[in-house]
Amino acid sequence: MARNIDQDLSRFRNIVRGSVRKNLRKYINHGEMLARKGRNVVSIPVPNIDIPHFRHGPKGSGGVGQGEGEVGQPVGKGGQQQGDGSGAAGSEPGSEHFREVEMTLDELADMLGEELELPNIEPKGTDSVKSVKDRYTSIAQTGPDSLRHVKRTYKRALKRSIASNDYRPDNPVIIPSREDFQYRSWKTVTEPQANAALIYIMDVSGSMMDEQKEIVRTEAFWIDTWLRKQYDGVERRYIIHDAVAKVVDEETFYTTRESGGTRISAAYKVCRDVIAREFPPSEWNIYCFQFSDGDNWGEDNKDCLSILTDDIITHCNLYCYGQVESPYGSGDFIRELRRLTDKYENLVLSEIASKDAIYESIRQFLGKGK
Repeated sequence: MARNIDQDLSRFRNIVRGSVRKNLRKYINHGEMLARKGRNVVSIPVPNIDIPHFRHGPKGSGGVGQGEGEVGQPVGKGGQQQGDGSGAAGSEPGSEHFREVEMTLDELADMLGEELELPNIEPKGTDSVKSVKDRYTSIAQTGPDSLRHVKRTYKRALKRSIASNDYRPDNPVIIPSREDFQYRSWKTVTEPQANAALIYIMDVSGSMMDEQKEIVRTEAFWIDTWLRKQYDGVERRYIIHDAVAKVVDEETFYTTRESGGTRISAAYKVCRDVIAREFPPSEWNIYCFQFSDGDNWGEDNKDCLSILTDDIITHCNLYCYGQVESPYGSGDFIRELRRLTDKYENLVLSEIASKDAIYESIRQFLGKGK
């Protein structure tokens, strides 16, 4: 039977979940969930959660706490007027406060899927990659104390006591002996495992400013969150390029800014090599997410389309291209890619004009369930 405190905690968690989901579009578009705490938990600022509090009863009803106050007034407010937060320091409470609550990435992924109505992904290659896991499915006569099965040990001692006529109902003391001890034991099993490779490509030429990179970082966080929920293992690679391209770590990916020209084909060549070297398409579910402002050296477009169609897109579950609007104006590379959409249904294009477009861009990228 559930304890009252457990029921209260469950209700409070539902309140928090409802508040986060209500504001999910704002969190997604403006990156307010990116303060990670550990590997699997995020800390989220949530406004206006109604916390249970004491209320005054009718005046004169007796009991502790008699005094001035209105019915329903929260204890501790004292009838003071709320301050507006302006001016010099004072003693008035603020009109609105934010509470930080913690949620797991799996909970966020569930919310994202429900809110954007994302279909679950059907992975490929699930029989090609195997994982080894230990499952505690049996009982042994020996083992460490940390794995002692208390219930089975007690039942075994009880049976022995009854069988030997030592059991006394009026004094039912059961003391297990060494031969009564039972321990949980494991078996190593091999299970199919579906793995995903996420390859991020970003133009870091001078026209991609900090705001555009923040859009990419926010969108990549949510893409990661969803795909980690769908797959047993996720590997990520980051490729940056101007006129040349290279594989970098995550921090470098989001902080590098170059000033050279732009050759997207250089990034495609690196992407092609990464897939061939590290992620055999028969064993991996491959996702490529490219972000650019659309500028490219004009004579390079033909090479780009050739490499993309021959060596990359046919190996991918999804190839997603997001064109981020630059303050200097956006290029026409997305127009070149639109010529391919009728032939390749795993090619998804999105125009991201500002942070407010991140929400819809994620829906476009992940909405096919591939």
